[in-house]
Amino acid sequence: MQGVISSRRGAALYLMVWLFLGAALGGVTVAVEDAAWPNALIFAIPVTLVYAASAGFSAYYLCRAYPLAERGAANVLLALGAAAIVSTLLWSVVVRGWNEACRLLDAPWAGIEFTPQMAILISGLGVLLYGLLAAINYLVTEFERARGAEHRELQSRLMAQDAELRMLRTQIDPHFLFNSLNSISALTSQNPKGAREMTLQLAGFFRQSLSMEAHKKVALEQEMALIRHFLAIEKVRFGERLSLLEEMEDGAGFCLVPPMIIQPLVENAVKHGIAQLPEGGWIKVAARRAGTLLHISVDNAVDEDTPSGAAKDGNGIGLENVRQRLACAYGHEAGIHWARTGAVFSVAITMPAETKEG
Repeated sequence: MQGVISSRRGAALYLMVWLFLGAALGGVTVAVEDAAWPNALIFAIPVTLVYAASAGFSAYYLCRAYPLAERGAANVLLALGAAAIVSTLLWSVVVRGWNEACRLLDAPWAGIEFTPQMAILISGLGVLLYGLLAAINYLVTEFERARGAEHRELQSRLMAQDAELRMLRTQIDPHFLFNSLNSISALTSQNPKGAREMTLQLAGFFRQSLSMEAHKKVALEQEMALIRHFLAIEKVRFGERLSLLEEMEDGAGFCLVPPMIIQPLVENAVKHGIAQLPEGGWIKVAARRAGTLLHISVDNAVDEDTPSGAAKDGNGIGLENVRQRLACAYGHEAGIHWARTGAVFSVAITMPAETKEG
């Protein structure tokens, strides 16, 4: 019963049902005993509410003591049958006592003639209502158990998803660090000052990326600040050969994205695009919000003479990592596509447009 009336809405509904049953018993009393409506209702409604409370609690605790999954059907039926009989006998005593108390008032609106037919009706109704209460409690118990199992399964999925996201994010830093250390190693003999500056920039980059690590999602403008910091590192090596173009439409910068979701794409653009061009090239990052969707694109110049498959293979690790992270974070609501057209390699990301306010 506690499961049924655990909320105000459930308790109100439970009371309304039993008031209706009390009124129905009053109507039957009018038909069986030829009693007046006031007498029948004063007789029927109070005793029905008493049975609602006593039998309801009895059925609730009995169903908890005899769960269907752990007790045999014979044991459950025997226990329920015995409890129904005892509850009905006690209710019959209460019904007779209440009727006698009403008749002692010697008022025309109080009390009825309690005949054997009425006694049989009360007994049969008591057993039937107890069985219905037991069935409702078993249904509520099974529903709560199924909902609890579903909740635990959802929690397990979320924990597994979080673990996978953390694993995928940890792949980013070592991959980027490996490439950066190679660049520093190359600069050490040719440009020691540049290598020292790049080392300091690298330390600052990781300091900033660690501050974002504690958040599952960050604003796109924070992600772009990290991109600018990353390209400042690369500019030590490339100088004027590397340029960044930004096209951020109003409102897009406030949208939330997984941390370092664009950085691998920009890193790929540098390593497999700009680095392969003697004269250098450009990287363009654009973002726009279209209703409930956020569209992000990363385009970069590539060597037009390089076979298209080579660019795709070289970008495979970063692109696959981003694809998996989007799938973990958004499921089928997000996607990533890439293609090469002439001397331009393009990556397009679509994801739900979420904001801190939303």
